[in-house]
Amino acid sequence: MAITLKDVAERAGVSRSAVSRTFTEGASVSAKTRRKVEKAASELGYSPNALASSLTTGRTKLIGLVSNNFHNPFFLQVFDLFTRLLQERGLRPLLVNLTDQTDPEATLRLLRQYSVDGVIVASSTLSPEFALAFQEASVPVVHSFGRIAASPRVNVVGIDNVECGRMAARTLIARGYKRIGFMGGPREATSTIDRRKGFDEVLSVTNGIETTESFATAYSFDAGRAEMLALLNGDPAEAYFCGDDVLSIGALSALADKGLNVPGDIGIIGLNDMDMARWENINLTTIRQPIRQIIDSSVELVVAMLDKPERPPEGRFFACEIVERGTLRPAKT
Repeated sequence: MAITLKDVAERAGVSRSAVSRTFTEGASVSAKTRRKVEKAASELGYSPNALASSLTTGRTKLIGLVSNNFHNPFFLQVFDLFTRLLQERGLRPLLVNLTDQTDPEATLRLLRQYSVDGVIVASSTLSPEFALAFQEASVPVVHSFGRIAASPRVNVVGIDNVECGRMAARTLIARGYKRIGFMGGPREATSTIDRRKGFDEVLSVTNGIETTESFATAYSFDAGRAEMLALLNGDPAEAYFCGDDVLSIGALSALADKGLNVPGDIGIIGLNDMDMARWENINLTTIRQPIRQIIDSSVELVVAMLDKPERPPEGRFFACEIVERGTLRPAKT
């Protein structure tokens, strides 16, 4: 039979309310009573009921982890880190898949059904309107991997995607490429828009460079492969900045199928530095996104908002770096 709070109270010789206070964060209980209750609970193998505790405290400790990138292996790393860091803080993640979802209000109703204490929107492709809808409903929200803004309307943590586009362009120019392509993710995604903007900004003021642009239907392996195969049926560029690593890996698959050498025939640079990028058979040159810093900061912000919901929103953005591997030719000296 399950051990109950009443069993612990009887073993410890205290009231049931004393046991409840012992296992309620922030509740007042004497050190002597706490020791007695914890000893009795240990002897009986009792674990407090989290759902029952939420009725007492008014907090479920549930954090909605909302994304639409479940098909992208990069986000498996993201979800792994998020769930572990939230659990270390005594919080419980509730994963919500918004693939093909376009209505923020429907998502808000879903999260309210579970009485989440806060929400982390973990996506660069999800509309900022989702994060705003949660905030306007007085739900603490952090947009992780979100878009940089001078005066953020919600808490945003991420990178400067425009600068990443500049970094990619400068890197390809330094390798001596003269015909350079941008192969982005979905055209309407803010990450695609910003990375393309920085990329074009540098190349538009560089003499002697021809540029092309194309867009995959999703940030996925299949979409990257399909887009590169289409490009190869025409007049491909000498090198491509792909919108992220998983697009790059799809592109590499297409190039291999056509018998083309990387980087001898065509060069590729990605973005994210997901775990697969360093695999020996991929060995992708890419732009490293500081995933751990972004997630640490996102969790820190959502916890801070639980304690102080009225705190003003802030933006936290982290620098990226080029990771040299084997899909670009060496820089010219």
